[in-house]
Amino acid sequence: MAFGVADAYGRFMGRFAEPLAAQLVELAGVRPGQRALDVGCGPGALAAQLVQRLGAEHVSAVDPSPGFVAAAAERLPGADVRAAAAEGLPHADATFDVVLAQLVVHFMTDPVAGLTEMARVTRPGGTVGASVWDIAGGRSPMSVFWTAVRDLDPGAPDESQLAGTRRGHLAELLRRAGLEPSVDTELTVRVRYASFDEWWEPYTLGVGPAGDHVAGLDERSRRRLRERCEQLLPAPLVVPATAWCALAVV
Repeated sequence: MAFGVADAYGRFMGRFAEPLAAQLVELAGVRPGQRALDVGCGPGALAAQLVQRLGAEHVSAVDPSPGFVAAAAERLPGADVRAAAAEGLPHADATFDVVLAQLVVHFMTDPVAGLTEMARVTRPGGTVGASVWDIAGGRSPMSVFWTAVRDLDPGAPDESQLAGTRRGHLAELLRRAGLEPSVDTELTVRVRYASFDEWWEPYTLGVGPAGDHVAGLDERSRRRLRERCEQLLPAPLVVPATAWCALAVV
């Protein structure tokens, strides 16, 4: 692949993750003087929003991918960026005022353990929060793609059974982690593409389950999937995407 993992993710999901991060930070009430942690930071969309509000010296971030850690550290000089999984955060108890996980709970090996760890490193009265695309409800950035996949192969697996991707499930996971949700809502962003090719190309970069699916197809099947996606996409090409978001006070 011509692009590094961070570049590929940015082309695939970054244009949705950036405006979503701005909304999540606003909803969480992040304010100057706080310390914040971005769990599963990827290339740093959410952490960048936190740095804008708090300053790099008050922001930490973790991700299990060395490529993402390197990209986030380069993007956010002065922030504390480390390689770690949500289920084993390398921070002391009650370190942060705000701990957030954007578009990552559904990829955690153990979401309840990850959220429990997030609560552990949050100070009493601080906020733990997470967002995940409404994949089960057909309102994610990838919904047209997965509809096209199922049209051609009804038995193909998708992402709709992953943690947090359906109404109320993020709040349920917070409760199982010992927290009582104070907010259970949705956030919506809209992204415009100049052409179908601009929309399709990121799916060929091997990012996430959608990229894995495309990579596993033969040339004929890939062409059929591309054609079906083009049939389903609206014109003009503006893609709305809605994420579930839940917050809890520790």
